[in-house]
Amino acid sequence: MSPSFQLIALPAERFAPLFLQSNAELEAVGARRMIVDEKPGFPCRVSLADAEVGETVLLLPFTHHDVSSPYRASGPIFVREGVSTASPSVNEIPTMFRHRQLSIRGYDAASMMVSAEVVEGSVLEDTIRTLLADENVSYLHVHNARPGCYNCSVVRAEGTPHPTADTR
Repeated sequence: MSPSFQLIALPAERFAPLFLQSNAELEAVGARRMIVDEKPGFPCRVSLADAEVGETVLLLPFTHHDVSSPYRASGPIFVREGVSTASPSVNEIPTMFRHRQLSIRGYDAASMMVSAEVVEGSVLEDTIRTLLADENVSYLHVHNARPGCYNCSVVRAEGTPHPTADTR
């Protein structure tokens, strides 16, 4: 039985105060305020949706894998102004992922990378299920393959037995 999964977006409240800062304050921390001029092109890590033309977004550095491991990592992300944190349903793949080439990275309980795949978004669901079926994989990160930017994490859905779980 393939595991059910849940995509986890970044929390809106973490970024909301940044939109109140001046452009100079944002630049001091390496962030930039931008107006979206094409769609797709500005994937939001909070709403898990591409920003609409004319919307304000922030492009900022973000530590997406804040762990004590050689795989600790950070990179640029886009965040839309005034959006709520997405909470996709179990096994739901938001539209934002379907038209991109993606890099899926699997990590074990010690935050060490144990698997990685580059796939088209159209096969993301099957790839997630395959990677999470490996008992060594504790969680996944989804990145855009070409720019390499982090999108979201993926975990087994609650109630989904782990392959090594005692089901007696």
